[in-house]
Amino acid sequence: MLSGGGARGAYEAGVLQYLLEDLPVRLGRPPQLDVFCGTSVGAIHACFLAATAGEVQARRLVDVWRGFRLEEVLPVSTRDLFGLPRRLFGLGRTAVELRGGRLPDRLYGLLDTRPLEKVVRGAVPWRSIRRNLDAGRVSSLCVAATEIASGRVVCFVENREKRLPPWSRDVAILSRVARLSSEHALASAAIPVLFPAVRIGSAYFADGGLRMNTPLSPAIHLGADRILVIALRAGPAEAREAALAGSRLEAYGNPFFLFGKVLNALLLDHIDTDLARMRVMNEVIDDGERAYGADFLGRINASASEGARRDWKRIEDVVVRPSADLGVLAGHVLDERRRQGRLTPLLRAFLLGLNASGVPSESDLLSYLLFDGEFAAPMIELGRADARAREEELVRFFSDS
Repeated sequence: MLSGGGARGAYEAGVLQYLLEDLPVRLGRPPQLDVFCGTSVGAIHACFLAATAGEVQARRLVDVWRGFRLEEVLPVSTRDLFGLPRRLFGLGRTAVELRGGRLPDRLYGLLDTRPLEKVVRGAVPWRSIRRNLDAGRVSSLCVAATEIASGRVVCFVENREKRLPPWSRDVAILSRVARLSSEHALASAAIPVLFPAVRIGSAYFADGGLRMNTPLSPAIHLGADRILVIALRAGPAEAREAALAGSRLEAYGNPFFLFGKVLNALLLDHIDTDLARMRVMNEVIDDGERAYGADFLGRINASASEGARRDWKRIEDVVVRPSADLGVLAGHVLDERRRQGRLTPLLRAFLLGLNASGVPSESDLLSYLLFDGEFAAPMIELGRADARAREEELVRFFSDS
């Protein structure tokens, strides 16, 4: 399960590098990964993993992240920044086009993402996804995106069977069989307002993280009984929160700070709730077996309506998440480039994210947009170190026993 978070995805690349290069030394074999599910940047990574299954391609993924340069990936000039209000008021022209029956491939966004899209198209061998599915190297691939018109999550699924298993009864989540392409991944990664929405067929889609940042339920429907989650937000830590409280108060007047916090709430805060719900079901099964015997799970599955849904089962999980605040890390990169006089126009817009003493505070919004090797490199190393710290747990997780 690969989460969304824009440029925070460099952390995922570091975790994946550990899993695909370092962990096999302990296991004596590559880890077996059957189902890939992702949202936003996690959707791009999921497609990359499905397309390169059976190969050792983690280094290639890391090199892409280390090679990013912000001024090339998200080219924004001073003139572009001053033109943002004009672009906002230009939405009416897009509405006129749509009423006229014209459906552009992209539906408005404050930033020009064409260079980033070019990287995505070139970094993933898209045709290999189907080949790996047909060859049995991958069981299923799922990409989640938010349909703008309805607000529902659409899970685009490509698998060997070319059909869907019994799915969720949640009316807010739809599932569709698809031949996955770069457009599906880009649609899932379209951060609202900042990146343009992407057209698939006659509908427009935005970041899947708005409703399902870490697609746990699709993985379960697709047959997973062990789930490895790579999250892109640090767990709660009272000491860290207390240390940041003062700088947060000074930053409240900065709209970039507030927008970053809103994005966190929309895109990153679902995972713990979803995991808690899944673990409660495991506890119910454990309690049932203690109360009614070891055949409890088999009995309740036998009594379920045949074909109505998948059987109840235990789901084992391991979650690898950042041990440091990625927004703070982005703030440090911003401050370092400020001191060196190497600020792009886009970075200058974030200077209000520094408190009065010049000590970098969080820069959550920037952490979604900082597609630059200076930010990616420490994120990659952090991801690799955090995964290494869970090595014993990961060895047990991937053990056949």
